[in-house]
Amino acid sequence: MRPAFTIWICSLLLLGICSGAVADDLYLACHADVSLAAADIRDVFLNEKQFWNSIWLVPVDNLAAQPAFLEKVLKVNGITYETMWAKKSCRDGVNPPAAMANDAAVLAFIKRTPGGCGYLTIEPPVGVTVIGKY
Repeated sequence: MRPAFTIWICSLLLLGICSGAVADDLYLACHADVSLAAADIRDVFLNEKQFWNSIWLVPVDNLAAQPAFLEKVLKVNGITYETMWAKKSCRDGVNPPAAMANDAAVLAFIKRTPGGCGYLTIEPPVGVTVIGKY
């Protein structure tokens, strides 16, 4: 009984590790009036690009998809991202992107906020601009 129990526990641990893995698809999306290049997303989320034409860009983090976004798009880990923002906050007096809990909250934000940009693990519906897919 003990070896079977050990295998079961190990399986659960592996399942937990795998479920925390990076999502398969990640969509970058913005408000319908914004059409950025995928290469601009890094600058938007690090406050290096603040406008598209005359529209103020408002990035928002998706806590449910943040590990995938950081790995696939920004090419950093969570600690590095937080450190970058801590330095920017102290040095430049700017705040990091607001954080939303999940895809639904981010999508609602993007739709109602001119200049809103975020990332989703679901394919965005009509009415938002898809900037890229990773």
